Amino acid sequence: MANVLTNKFMQLAINKAKDAILMEEVPVAAIIVHNNKILSIAHNLNRTNNDPCAHAEIIAIREAAKIKKSKMLNDCDIYVTLEPCAMCAGAISLARIKTLFYACADKKFGAVENGIRFFSSKSCLHRPDIYSGFFEDESRKILQDFFKRKRV
Repeated sequence: MANVLTNKFMQLAINKAKDAILMEEVPVAAIIVHNNKILSIAHNLNRTNNDPCAHAEIIAIREAAKIKKSKMLNDCDIYVTLEPCAMCAGAISLARIKTLFYACADKKFGAVENGIRFFSSKSCLHRPDIYSGFFEDESRKILQDFFKRKRV
């Protein structure tokens, strides 16, 4: 499924994740695209907003829904630099996002191919098409370097 636009959007997400580092936020970013046009782009703001729900995916979904004036984003794609957690997978499902692209797996908190595998559960009402591994090494390195600096 990789094409020039997929790579472009994922590279933009990677760059946005790097912006998060400047704010001491965990470097995860999400972009929502409609008809190959960016509707929203966000990075984590948990620490800045003192909000455990301020994940990049949630912020991007809220912004895209406002722009579209609809809670349904069924003709949109989301690009994320890290495998979504259970909360974000649930939001992706509830927004009816068409396609999920993500860079690297999250063995600890991920809920797509790891953990609860939300999209395979009976309680999942909508399952997006899912593609992973885009810019995987670069995304993983950004996260690993961030946490190494935090532990020193």
